[in-house]
Amino acid sequence: MSMSDWIDVCSVDDLQPDSGVCVWADGRQIALFYMPKEQAVYAVDNFDPFGKVNVLSRGMIGDIGGQPMVASPLYKQHFNLETGVCFEDETVKIETYGVRIENRRVAVNV
Repeated sequence: MSMSDWIDVCSVDDLQPDSGVCVWADGRQIALFYMPKEQAVYAVDNFDPFGKVNVLSRGMIGDIGGQPMVASPLYKQHFNLETGVCFEDETVKIETYGVRIENRRVAVNV
């Protein structure tokens, strides 16, 4: 993995606690989810494969059986924020991306 794979997308201050924001990275929409209690930031593709639109950043986040997830705001499918796999249909998966924070800046590995 080279340094060029990491794209600076926003400031830590742009993240919304227990919620999502959408950022643009390498020509695609990425949904970032900040879970302060877990001290975790997750990055997944913003595209909902069921609704066929970019809306996952507006989904509700939480966990299912201790696994972090986002629920699509459209048809309510739940996606694992670590693996991208849909809880209701394991044949469907969204892209996940590495996230790092340095000097209060958020970078995504695409």
